[in-house]
Amino acid sequence: TTGDWIAKEVSAQETGWGSPIITKDIIKCYAESGFGVMRLPVSWTFLMDENGGINPDFMDRIDKVVGWIIDSGMICILNSHHDDWSDKFCEDFDGTMEIYTNMWKQICKRFKKYGENLMFESMNEVGMDGIWDRFGGKTDGKDTAFEMFNKKNQAFVDTVRSSGGLNAERHLLIASYWTDIELACNGLFIMPDDPAGKCAVSVHYYTPADLCLISEDGKARTDWGSEADYQLLNKLFDMMTENFADKGIPVIIGEYGCLGDNKSREVIERWTLDVAQASLDRGFCPILWDTPGDECDRENARFRRPEFIEKLVALR
Repeated sequence: TTGDWIAKEVSAQETGWGSPIITKDIIKCYAESGFGVMRLPVSWTFLMDENGGINPDFMDRIDKVVGWIIDSGMICILNSHHDDWSDKFCEDFDGTMEIYTNMWKQICKRFKKYGENLMFESMNEVGMDGIWDRFGGKTDGKDTAFEMFNKKNQAFVDTVRSSGGLNAERHLLIASYWTDIELACNGLFIMPDDPAGKCAVSVHYYTPADLCLISEDGKARTDWGSEADYQLLNKLFDMMTENFADKGIPVIIGEYGCLGDNKSREVIERWTLDVAQASLDRGFCPILWDTPGDECDRENARFRRPEFIEKLVALR
């Protein structure tokens, strides 16, 4: 994944978060260990030219990696990640919509040769905090914020479906508002109309946040597994079942993980296995958020704890 703070060379965009250059062996490591899906985060806009054209060398490199993933037997999910859509859409909705749809037109043209093992995802974690901020400040624009968000997702579907080739029937992943379960289920987030009927919904799961995302002493939890923990997990996943899965809309947990080095390995593994099991029990697809330094030793294309990975993939 990339970002606007990284040097504008193709290789720098690839390694900016501490990962080595992706190799076929790294891809094979995941596939041969039993993973069936690889989500490939890409920030497209930071390497666009002044006319909105995506850097051709960047496009070539992404195409090569997508090919490796698909050739390995895994499904590839290709998204728009860290493109700062939240700020851009709130500042200039119509102008940003032109950039957004132009970006997807180029992606669709390049990748329409791939079959159903390539899935497009509308965006990553995006909301409209400049219009409505649930944490304070802007509290009056909630309906408008969701209307804008839903319109953006509809434009994504319309752009892909009108691009021809295999894109007319491609499976699409629709990011919910901030990929948050409660915001996905509040009645304001609406799945787009799709003539092909092949849209799934994406949410992310880092709950409880003080366990999964915070490492700072005095603020972070280091335990997991109480009755209340399981009640909350089941409550949130049951909400996704009621609002989406029961209505025929597939659910993909596009990211989940217990991050940070301030908790025991036992807690990390128990949380990860419990969340994966709860997801699979409901027919959801969980995708582990595995960053450099976590489960896979990318430098050597092997997992640091293969016994744990065996337990995880055995849940499938």
